[in-house]
Amino acid sequence: MLFRASLVDEINPCNQHRDGVCSHVASIGGVSESRTYLVKTFGCQMNEHDSERISGLLEADGLVRVDDEADADVIVLNTCCIRENADNKLYGALGHLKGLKAQKPGLQIAVGGCLAQKDRDSIRDRAGHVDVVFGTHNVHRAVELLDHAAEHGPIVEILEATARDDAEAFPSALLTVREVDHAGWLTIQIGCDNSCAFCIVPAVRGPEISRSFGELVAEVQQLAADGVSEITLLGQNVNSFGRDLTLARRAVAARELTADSPDDLGDAWWCGERWTDDRRARPLFSDLLRSVGEIDGVHRVRFTSPHPKDMRTETFEAMAATPEVCEHLHFPLQSGSDTVLTAMHRGYTAERYLEKLSEARAIIAGLAVSTDIIVGFPGETDADFERTLEVAAAAEYDSAFTFVFSPRPGTEAADLLQAEPSLAVPHEVAVERYERLRTVIERSSLKANMGRVGEVEEVTVEGPSKKDPSVLTGRTRRNTLVHFASPISIKTGSYAMVAITEGKTNHLLGNLIEVTMPARHRTRIPVAAG
Repeated sequence: MLFRASLVDEINPCNQHRDGVCSHVASIGGVSESRTYLVKTFGCQMNEHDSERISGLLEADGLVRVDDEADADVIVLNTCCIRENADNKLYGALGHLKGLKAQKPGLQIAVGGCLAQKDRDSIRDRAGHVDVVFGTHNVHRAVELLDHAAEHGPIVEILEATARDDAEAFPSALLTVREVDHAGWLTIQIGCDNSCAFCIVPAVRGPEISRSFGELVAEVQQLAADGVSEITLLGQNVNSFGRDLTLARRAVAARELTADSPDDLGDAWWCGERWTDDRRARPLFSDLLRSVGEIDGVHRVRFTSPHPKDMRTETFEAMAATPEVCEHLHFPLQSGSDTVLTAMHRGYTAERYLEKLSEARAIIAGLAVSTDIIVGFPGETDADFERTLEVAAAAEYDSAFTFVFSPRPGTEAADLLQAEPSLAVPHEVAVERYERLRTVIERSSLKANMGRVGEVEEVTVEGPSKKDPSVLTGRTRRNTLVHFASPISIKTGSYAMVAITEGKTNHLLGNLIEVTMPARHRTRIPVAAG
């Protein structure tokens, strides 16, 4: 279903049009000058990846990236709606841009992402200077919508869902401009079939749809050929990847259609070679980890985020058996109280969670574990929170993202609070609980990092430290930041061995031993379309 509104306001059209589409190369004094763009991202890795895709589309259309809003002809705000301050960030940014647009009438402003999907035309009601609003299911139409707005006036276009057979709508099927040359995001699925009470994602991203196994492998092969050595698999619930594909292929077999059909690419393309020998209706994530790790040029594989209720032993075994898969597991707990977990609809108990965590550590040597935890969920009692502290201490996390609960309109938790305001945890109580939880997390983080002292760690070089440019920064396979001294200049994306000399709460310190793999990615030179 499509929600679309076109509003014709006074607006400067593009200077030229070709075949009904805007050309983004203006002529000034007889000299061609490319139009410029800036994409600002709010939110998670999925949003960061979508922003890379938007940048790729804009550059393919001839625009040139700039870093300053004042220099941009097109500004895209890619939004998040997970937490309450997401709205404040967006409308604060739009308020600032209103003045800029008054100075530059030809400036185009677009708002995309999850908040745009949720708020739709209310964005233009609050910020009438916005030219384009698009959602999570039509990122691939960003350029077309900007062109439409330049010619006809502001437009709001929101698709209600992504069609499985619409290849262009899948983020990884689009052009991209990567923020980091040596590392690439790979979206393996979109949407989510879970119903966590605090989460707006299913409403703005839709149901789970997995990309075909063969398409993913082909894309990793292309990334590796371009010099990308680290791949991060992305999805709202990565470890359920492929369950929908296997169900669909079994339905095909039941209808007695075969791979010889001219419209059928075959089981191996959709579900991978390994599934052809084990045609159960099952997730394919462990198979994908192994297949990505086997691709020449791939040195590291990461993934985010899995759901504990869907985590299977075969995934831990694939992580342990595939050298390229890093020894890091992000394993969101959310709460240590079974009462709160039930209210959240998480689908597991604290005991079951800890059992799976113990299994992971038993199978994967040297595993580092991070997590997400919410404090102050509606109805959370002192006893519930004490249980969260107990589970967090038992889990001995290497790091954690901790949050004070904030209700998101459209979620079950927000509706619950509206119906029963007495369930709200007072803000000062939630903040006090947050600080106590941080103490527990920081204690285990420091213990884990001090335990690495004396070890020699492989790191990916990420460049000079922001605080001290004379020191280099890298990241271990366990996803720990390392600051290390180096007597030589090392290109970002290279791999090096570093002796760890000190462990801090949030990072390690060390000294360079040797560079083991120089960066091999290609340096991009922007070329404007002529």
